[in-house]
Amino acid sequence: MRLNNKVVIVTGASSGLGLAIADLFLAEGASVVYADLNEPKTPLAGDKAVFVKCDVSKTADVENLVKSAVAKFGHLDVMVNNAGIAALGGVMDVTDEAWDKTIAINLSGVLRGIRAASRVMKEQGIKGSIINLSSILGSVGFAGSIAYCAAKGGVVQLTHASALDLAPFNIRINAIAPGFIATNMTKDILNDQNFQDLIKASTPLGHVGEPADIAYAALYLASDEAKYVTGTIIYVDGGWTAK
Repeated sequence: MRLNNKVVIVTGASSGLGLAIADLFLAEGASVVYADLNEPKTPLAGDKAVFVKCDVSKTADVENLVKSAVAKFGHLDVMVNNAGIAALGGVMDVTDEAWDKTIAINLSGVLRGIRAASRVMKEQGIKGSIINLSSILGSVGFAGSIAYCAAKGGVVQLTHASALDLAPFNIRINAIAPGFIATNMTKDILNDQNFQDLIKASTPLGHVGEPADIAYAALYLASDEAKYVTGTIIYVDGGWTAK
C-alpha cells in the first residue's frame, strides 16, 4: 500500500485517465476525492471514495473541491490536475471561443488546482505532491491542434515555475506528458485507419498506450518514493518524443 493514509484529489475523474488514476490510488490505500463536471457512470466503491462535481474553469468550484476534501478527510496530500478537453482547430481557423475555452480548462484550470491545493498544504505543513497532466503535444507541434498544444505547453512551464515557488515549503510538483492513450476522448481519432498508421509510424513501440500506463506514473509521483523529484516532466509516450 504505497499511499496509505494519504488524501488525494483527482480532477477530470469520471472517466478515462482520471478514473484510472483514482481507481489505482484507492487500491494503494489512499482516500480519494474524485471530481468532474459529469457524474461518473459507475461510481467508485467504498467510503474512501467521494465524488464532487467541479468545473475547473471556475475558481470557486476548485476552491470548494479542496475545502470538501479537507472537510471530509482532514488534510490533503496529493492533487492531480487531470481535467482537460480535446480541441481541434489550426492557427488560421481556431475561433476565439474554442481558444478561450481550451485555455480556461486545460491551462488555467491547472493553475487553479495548484493554487488551491498548495495553499492548504502549506497551511497544514504537509510535504505534498501536485501532479499535472500535460501531453507530448506540449513539447512537439501537431497540425490542427493549436489551442491544445499551447495549453499543454503552458502546463509544462507552469509546472517548472511552480516547482521553484513551492520548493521552500517541501511541496513537490511534477507533470506527466502522455502520448496517445486509448480513452473515450481519443476513440474517434484512433478508430481512423490513417491515424492508426500515423501512430505506428511515429511511436517507436508501435502502439497506443493504456490508461494504466499513466496511472502508474502518477502513483510513483504521488508516493514517498518520489520525495526528491520536483519540476520534472515524465513522458509516457512509447518513445514518441525520443526522436
